[in-house]
Amino acid sequence: MGNTALLSLLLTSLAQVESAPPVIKIGALFPKHGAQQSYAELAFKYAVYRINRDKSLLPDTTLIYDIQYVSKYDSFDAVQKVCSQVERGVQAIFSPTDSVLATHINSICDALDIPDIERRSDTKTQEFSINVHPSQQYVNHAFIDVIRYLNWTKFGILYEKDYGIIELNQLSRAVQAEVHIRQVSTSTYLTVLNEFKNKEIHNIIVDTNSADISLLLKNILQQQMNEYKYHYLFTSFDLETFDLEDFKYNFVNITSYRLVDMSDVAVKEILKDIETYNRQVLKHNESNFHLKNAVGIETNPALMYDSVYVFAIGLQTLEQSHTLHLSNLTCDDEVPWNGGLSLINYINAVEWKGLTGPIQFKEGQRVQFKLDLIKLKQHSIVKVGEWTPQGHLNITEPSLFFDSGSMNVTLVVITILETPYVMMHYEKNFTGNERFYGFCVDILETISHEVGFDYILDLVPDRKYGAKDPETGQWNGMVAQLMKYKADLAVGSMTITYARESVIDFTKPFMNLGISILFKIPTSEPTRLFSFMNPLAIEIWIYVLAAYFLVSITMFVVAKVSPIEWRAIHPCDLENITISNQFSISNSFWFTIGTLMQQGSDIHPKAISTRIISGIWWFFSLIIVASYTANLAAFLTVERMITPIENAEDLSSQTEISYGTLESGSTMTFFRDSMIETYKKMWRSMDNKKPSAFTSTYEDGIERVKQGNYAFLMESTMLDYTVQRNCNLTQIGGLLDTKGYGIATPKGSPWRDKISLAILELQEKGDIQMLYDKWWKNTDETCTRKSGKKQSKANALGLESIGGVFVVLIAGILVAIVVAFFEFWINFRNRTKTRSLWLEMLEELRYALRCMSKRQRPELSRCCSECQNLPY
Repeated sequence: MGNTALLSLLLTSLAQVESAPPVIKIGALFPKHGAQQSYAELAFKYAVYRINRDKSLLPDTTLIYDIQYVSKYDSFDAVQKVCSQVERGVQAIFSPTDSVLATHINSICDALDIPDIERRSDTKTQEFSINVHPSQQYVNHAFIDVIRYLNWTKFGILYEKDYGIIELNQLSRAVQAEVHIRQVSTSTYLTVLNEFKNKEIHNIIVDTNSADISLLLKNILQQQMNEYKYHYLFTSFDLETFDLEDFKYNFVNITSYRLVDMSDVAVKEILKDIETYNRQVLKHNESNFHLKNAVGIETNPALMYDSVYVFAIGLQTLEQSHTLHLSNLTCDDEVPWNGGLSLINYINAVEWKGLTGPIQFKEGQRVQFKLDLIKLKQHSIVKVGEWTPQGHLNITEPSLFFDSGSMNVTLVVITILETPYVMMHYEKNFTGNERFYGFCVDILETISHEVGFDYILDLVPDRKYGAKDPETGQWNGMVAQLMKYKADLAVGSMTITYARESVIDFTKPFMNLGISILFKIPTSEPTRLFSFMNPLAIEIWIYVLAAYFLVSITMFVVAKVSPIEWRAIHPCDLENITISNQFSISNSFWFTIGTLMQQGSDIHPKAISTRIISGIWWFFSLIIVASYTANLAAFLTVERMITPIENAEDLSSQTEISYGTLESGSTMTFFRDSMIETYKKMWRSMDNKKPSAFTSTYEDGIERVKQGNYAFLMESTMLDYTVQRNCNLTQIGGLLDTKGYGIATPKGSPWRDKISLAILELQEKGDIQMLYDKWWKNTDETCTRKSGKKQSKANALGLESIGGVFVVLIAGILVAIVVAFFEFWINFRNRTKTRSLWLEMLEELRYALRCMSKRQRPELSRCCSECQNLPY
């Protein structure tokens, strides 16, 4: 009995040895000249190497591989090479990812009952096909769940022909949204992106070949579609291997699934071992493959690795219960392999966790897997959820999709000192944000409470707003800081311009303004003693005087000629008839001056000729006096200024007054880039001015204006603030342009829209206007200035305005006294000189000063004794 048992045990051992072939040959096909497939080939070789080295999976079996290289455009060659592998005794074929080649290879394997292990995204599988790639039906559901979660109502799809992880028809039917589907190639990326941009399609699904993603990303940057409002959903599972350096800091939304969890410990160990194996391969010059990066692996190589292990696990399960009989097959006879059906069934029953997560099949389709939902965040790609066929979508970080502003974040805010927008305390007891105060600081503080963020406020290093160097193309100031993402916001009196908006973003303007001219108030015209003569020009006065003499002499001559002007002195004395003419030379001048002064005289013309002259002279006098009176009111009641310039045209057409603006500011850029001839002329003058017409700060420009003979071109809000506090300065002309101040952010910043809404709310509530009044119209700082309305009233006339009239009066009195003296002297010479001239004059003065005296006039008492009894 003992011998029988021993023989039976020996027979059983021999049977087991027969059921485990010592060598199993597998075949694989890889495309020629494909860098991405080279990684898959390396993963294939490493998987075979690891299984043979481990021996825990197939202790008595060694796997050897037969690799062939095919062209995806030559199906015939691929079929011939598969047939040659079959004739060499391969027990399984690992197909390439190209769908055309895979279809031909799958037909051969199906005819010969050889397992065909695939890793492509295709829903169609044959009886002897096992697809390690997740089922396309489930992948579609995964992307549909993301679209529904994001609540996309309008989006576009970019897909390539003969490629696609998602099924477009199923996707478009499953979502209630406006879907724009465009087939693209590498040559049409830019055109389709531009179309989506013009149609304002901000949500885009990218279902293209991973090898061409780098070109697509460059086209996205070229179209400037890397802003926060854009959201890209990539169907590729290799997002972590893309170069997203230009997208990390723009807050652009990039989302995708991944199949390989790089953070898994087991995955890290395998990747590290692959790297070691790769170095050994390169050392022995077996091949020239290398990994794309040392810390990750793409999906295709990972699926290849899992495919080899799925085959080995299925083979192991088969050998535990069945005997695997190898047979020589050929494509010519088309005789199927008897053991193929059992092997494919055991492979289909494999449940295992590989590099691509949990694996389970149903009818050749992979129905068990886990997709990690990942999203690009600043500095890194983070996991925000996961999707499984059983649990569907589970979002673990919803804040990264929506309300990023509600998180406790601290923003870096840069500014520039500019009164009254941002000012600074220099005392030691002020630290941090407390150092700064001003109009913009108040607005920033209010907005931070409205939006919900903290901030660190600091000065920009070069103290400039930001302008582009026309030669180097480089930006400076706050614009450069935002472009380099060294700050989150820029707050100050920063003007929104086209050039700046092309490289950074601005919020809605919180203040509107324009460029104007600051100038020193012109000195008043010096008041002259005879300023009452200003209403008429000097030549008019000369013409009036000449007319006075001409009319007086004409009147005298015409009156002498006209017989009507001659009258008898004593008409009743018929014996001694004496005639005379009232228009003597003196009377003629007296009549003319009397009518000119609107006073008239006791001389009246009687002849028609003299009356015509009188009438014309009166009409002339009426016009002259009326014109003088009207102009006199304007000249004596309105203060006249010496204003050398009235507007920008006056400034550009002269050379005596220099002018300039702030260096590296929007005003300088306005003149530099303007196409208006006047402003171009002004820019040439400023640019060529020596010493420089530009100033580093507003304060320097204001000081130059105070010194005189300089006009400073500045923004109207700052000009208004300056004029309110310095009554010696004024604004010349109106606004040269219209623009606004805004808060600047980097391109695509999520804070722009939030801050814009806060600004609009503050404007509607009047908070910004109250802050403006607080900093601009503080009565403790503003100077006392005459308002325009008060100046419109007539000013009280002072002695400096009409003092010349008193001079004329006094001069006339003195002249009259002198003439009276000469009249007295002439009369004295014609009389009997009984007394001296001075005694006679003294007596006359004493008589004149005694207004109520009854005494006789001295001259009468001496010349007529009969006159002594007269009362006067």
